[in-house]
Amino acid sequence: MSVTEITETRQYLTFKLGDEVFATDVAKAREVLDVTTITKIPRTPDFMSGVINLRGNVVPVVDLRMCFEMAKTDKTVNTYIVVVEVSLNGESIAIGALVDSVEEVIDLDPDQIQPAPRIGTRIRTDFIRGIGKHDAHFIIILDIDRIFSEEELSVFGGVELNKTPAEASA
Repeated sequence: MSVTEITETRQYLTFKLGDEVFATDVAKAREVLDVTTITKIPRTPDFMSGVINLRGNVVPVVDLRMCFEMAKTDKTVNTYIVVVEVSLNGESIAIGALVDSVEEVIDLDPDQIQPAPRIGTRIRTDFIRGIGKHDAHFIIILDIDRIFSEEELSVFGGVELNKTPAEASA
C-alpha cells in the first residue's frame, strides 16, 4: 500500500531505533512483549536474533536495527519485541521485531503523511510507506510486509513458523 492509498485516519504503533521514531500500522502489530529468552539458530544471518516460544508457537525474532544496517540492539529495560503479522504468499505469519523502545499509539490523518523522499537509485526506500508528521516530529512509517518480504524470510530456512517447539525440532 502506498501513501496515496491512505485515505482515512489510521492508528500507528510508534517505536524507536536509535534516535529515530518509526511506526507500523497498528493492525499489523499483534502484541508487544518484554524481551524474553531468545534461542539462537545456528548459521542464520546476524540480523536474525533467533526464535521465541510464544504460547507454544515458534516465532522468529529479527533485530530491526540490523535490518536497517544500524548497530546491534543493546538489550535494556526499554527493549521490546513487537510481534507483527506479515502476509507471505497469502498466508499470515508472526515475526518478532526487536526494537529499542515502544513509544505510543498515535492517529495520523492522510494529510499528515507524505511519500518517502526519492534520494536516487542507490538508496532503498521501498520499505517506507511514508513520512508522518506528529507534534512537529517526523515518523518513518514502515511497510512491514516489504521489510519481511519472501526474500528476507527465506533466511529462516529450516525454521518452520507457527509450529510448537516440539514439532519444529522433530
